[in-house]
Amino acid sequence: MLGTINPEILFLQQEDQIKAGLLDMKMILEITEETYKLLGEGKIQNPPKTHLGIPDPENWNSFFNTMPCHIAGSYNIAGVKWAAESKKNAGIPGIPYGIDISILSDPETVLPFCILDGTIITAMRTSAVAGVQAKYCAPSDTKTATLIGAGVIGETMVMSICEAIPTVKTIYICDLDLPKAEKIAAEYKDKYPGVEIIPTADSKAAAAKSELIMGETTARTPFIDKDWVKPHSAIVCVSNEATKDVALMADVKVVDYWKQMVTFKNKAIVKAFDAGELTRDQILETSDLVLGKPCRTSDDQFIYACSLGLGALDITVAYKLYQNAMKMGLGTKIKMWDKPLWE
Repeated sequence: MLGTINPEILFLQQEDQIKAGLLDMKMILEITEETYKLLGEGKIQNPPKTHLGIPDPENWNSFFNTMPCHIAGSYNIAGVKWAAESKKNAGIPGIPYGIDISILSDPETVLPFCILDGTIITAMRTSAVAGVQAKYCAPSDTKTATLIGAGVIGETMVMSICEAIPTVKTIYICDLDLPKAEKIAAEYKDKYPGVEIIPTADSKAAAAKSELIMGETTARTPFIDKDWVKPHSAIVCVSNEATKDVALMADVKVVDYWKQMVTFKNKAIVKAFDAGELTRDQILETSDLVLGKPCRTSDDQFIYACSLGLGALDITVAYKLYQNAMKMGLGTKIKMWDKPLWE
């Protein structure tokens, strides 16, 4: 899109994106690895997300995050994700807990050329990041995984682990609200032949039988403590599931993107760093793994990984969907103007 002077914008609603391949987890995993490779090569500008909590950052009832980026290389696009969540939405049928929107822009003329609903992109890429981390962090013979949380990310995490860890034969999907876990287990029962998906409300008992533990909850208080830790395993968290002790006990510690992670002071690994219990050179990033830096050197190790979400990944996924949609004639075209009033 470099140098476009066309004020036309393609709007892609969820249904358009699904037709364009949004639910293809294998594709999303490939884009995820490519994006982290570009990040590690210095071809992405991705400043830390700006967090606006209402009524305040710590005790929010709703929040908005602004996530801008520029992606060079073969992409050469700019974009921003406006990410939001509301506790109230959890009790309103027909409206998601989180609602996101993304804008793709030409970095030269700054004209936007695509606006997308970003809610399902978020769910897919969140689990894809965890899946990529698990690919490099889990023991090579991982057969059993425990997924804690049966919300939207629980849905996509099943997809991610089945695609990213082909050795997995058993998945425990856990939630205190057991019917939610049962629903996901039933939904995916026949989608991944050879993988048994078992719903349970007892995540700790399931974790004790697993080589891989994935936390995908909305927890604000950590509940995975040092009693869950064992050799020959990995714990991968997308929220605040693990305590600081878990991070400190890990033989290898991985974050998705340190420059952003270190700004979120409630994260276990950041608490350990700020307390002087960890140094920066003891922490790997997902880009390091993708670019071939050694991570797991023995199946007997315990590895801890965590993520916050990378705005650039929302944009690379969105751009792929835009390209597919253009080829397929999907979406609704709108214009910024017929002729700008002032130039």
